[in-house]
Amino acid sequence: MLTAIVGINWGDEGKGRMVDLLSEGYDIICRYQGGNNAGHTVVNEKGRFILNLLPSGILRDNVVNVMGGGMVIDIEHLYGEIANLNEKGINVTPANLKISDKAFICMPYHKQQDILEEERLGDQKYGSTKRGIAPVYGDKYMKKGLRILDLLSPDTLEQKLARIIAWKNLTLNSYRTLSAAKRKFTGEESIAQIASYYEADIIKILSWLLEYREKLLPFIADTTEYLAKSIKTGKNILFEAQLGALRDIDYGIYPYTTSSQTLASYAPIGSGIPGVKLNHVIGVMKAYSSCVGEGPFTVEMSGDEANALRETGAEYGAATGRPRRVGAFDIPASRYGVITQGADEIALTKLDVLSYLDKIPVCTAYEIDGELYEQFPSGDKLAKAKPVFEYLDGFKTDISKCRKEEDLPKDAVKYVRYLENAIGCPIRYVSVGAERDEYLTIK
Repeated sequence: MLTAIVGINWGDEGKGRMVDLLSEGYDIICRYQGGNNAGHTVVNEKGRFILNLLPSGILRDNVVNVMGGGMVIDIEHLYGEIANLNEKGINVTPANLKISDKAFICMPYHKQQDILEEERLGDQKYGSTKRGIAPVYGDKYMKKGLRILDLLSPDTLEQKLARIIAWKNLTLNSYRTLSAAKRKFTGEESIAQIASYYEADIIKILSWLLEYREKLLPFIADTTEYLAKSIKTGKNILFEAQLGALRDIDYGIYPYTTSSQTLASYAPIGSGIPGVKLNHVIGVMKAYSSCVGEGPFTVEMSGDEANALRETGAEYGAATGRPRRVGAFDIPASRYGVITQGADEIALTKLDVLSYLDKIPVCTAYEIDGELYEQFPSGDKLAKAKPVFEYLDGFKTDISKCRKEEDLPKDAVKYVRYLENAIGCPIRYVSVGAERDEYLTIK
């Protein structure tokens, strides 16, 4: 069985929670895209964990975790994540973690460039996490990057790095004039300060690479060979996505997207086995909407209404701690996410959060220039969209102890069935709390 668990909306839907829950039935968990610009929060009997790079299956015993070639990896951050888990009693070893030799390395200058570009954009920024993701993916496609496999050849690493840094410094140094004005540097000394700050140093970066090379070397593997052999021997593989359909570089709310393909169809490619086909796609969506970052968010709440939902749902970014933008469930956006992900069933998370509401708002359509749109628009149309709401009865009771559909209040069941019919995809799982066992299966 080859299954992908993917986000239906803007990300932060609770995919890590669902991977942790369902990984019990799988032999291998594989992350296939993205970097440490988002996080998966998992709560189980071992504690509460925030994972930025490691697959969520790392918290399961007897599961092998793969970081695919479609990922971009900050090797310092990854080692810190591994060390943190080991300190908490979660053993991360080459036996249960394999890093693709074809994944790209997110370098210190990528983070530097990311910060500088957001600073340059000012009020027009994209809402980057400033962890270097866009610059490293850009370099990948410009063929100016280093891959994990380059760490296997230290004798040629310095030469490759030198060529890249000579080119990269042209970009970094172009920020000198802008930064001089913003940081109010003055005189000749300021020029030296700026030069030092905005130039990538080959000696320091090479030392950085070699330090983490030694720490991560045992984990590096040819994941294409490993996964291909695993499929032949009948292993079950679960593919874990980062972010959601609306953040996909091609089909999301461009340019307010991530820099990789977040869709299920990319899972075999990004993991290292592009020739295989998925058997199953589970889409994850919240019982309401949340969003981290900039860009159009038609259903966004504000003021006390937003604060109440944000606090009740603990809506803060796992990677950055930033308060998430929150709003009502968005049917046009979710229906679009189901289509682009090719989901054949849905996991609905955080239904319990809505228990404080007398009436539950749902966005059923958009109004754009006086016209009603039930489909999800793009570009300038999306930027002008206004939500059209319908209100359903709230269920006003704690549902965290419910373990069967029959245990749910009738208005909670009505809400779930309403969403299921609206998005055109069956809802199979419903989470009623953050703990691993706080969920139920819908028949």
